[in-house]
Amino acid sequence: MGGWRDMTAEALEEQYSPSRWSPRLGRDAVIQAHLAATAAGTQRARAGAQTSLHVPYGDGEREKLDVYFPTDPSGTFPVLVYIHGGYWQCLSKDESGFAAPPLVSRGVGVVAVGYDTAPEGHMDAMVLQVRRSLAFLAQQYPGIRGIYLCGHSAGAHLAAMVLSTDWTEYGVVPDIKGAVLVSGVYDLEPILHTYVNDALNMSREVARRNSPMLCVSPAAPAACEVLVAMAQHDSPEFRRQSQEYGQALRAAGWSVSLLDLAGVDHFDIIEKLSEESFVLTQVILNMISRA
Repeated sequence: MGGWRDMTAEALEEQYSPSRWSPRLGRDAVIQAHLAATAAGTQRARAGAQTSLHVPYGDGEREKLDVYFPTDPSGTFPVLVYIHGGYWQCLSKDESGFAAPPLVSRGVGVVAVGYDTAPEGHMDAMVLQVRRSLAFLAQQYPGIRGIYLCGHSAGAHLAAMVLSTDWTEYGVVPDIKGAVLVSGVYDLEPILHTYVNDALNMSREVARRNSPMLCVSPAAPAACEVLVAMAQHDSPEFRRQSQEYGQALRAAGWSVSLLDLAGVDHFDIIEKLSEESFVLTQVILNMISRA
């Protein structure tokens, strides 16, 4: 087998602690800076866009969406659905609108999804909530012309789980045209052996059932385009997971590109989506304009 199974507990903890790998700032400082940047960016986005905040897609307290409409929402428009990270146990949709300004100004709507984080939220439930939020969007907003998923870290895991959804039980098939998976975790088994699982309390069965790597579905004929992005300063394990998941999708017939971004870490790779000039912002805009 090899790989992560041969690592000591200490080594695994380090590999799955993204804040230890940033050259910019110390561990606590990089997390505080991330919280501040995403919160401030979301406030700017809310101030500068037409929004519908806290739209319920279910009955749960966190089962709500924030919708940022394009500056000129005439007729139909594409939507980027952003699923936040935070290791399935922190952050919320209220810090998840920071990517909206460069997108809404170019005619793209942005939706930030809320879900129950641990310890209240269980992994099965989180995956179900994100799937239900997309079914709700498809039913509630017929003006949407194509959905583009974007998830960061734990959010990239949840977005990847959406790609393996059997939509027959939801009564609607969302028109998912693209997915941008940023610095994600696609095999949850190594997580079982780290501090991350203290709050998640996953069994091996739950981890395997919710590992995108283990439930890659064959690509549909009109399959969406998938971009798997990783940061130069992501840990080697995070980078391995991105590369292997990209390969697994490609082997199943998906249209996949792998983007390795220089000069960024696990946190600013996503924070910079608030900047129109950032390479990942441009890649997303190009993906949407090609559809």
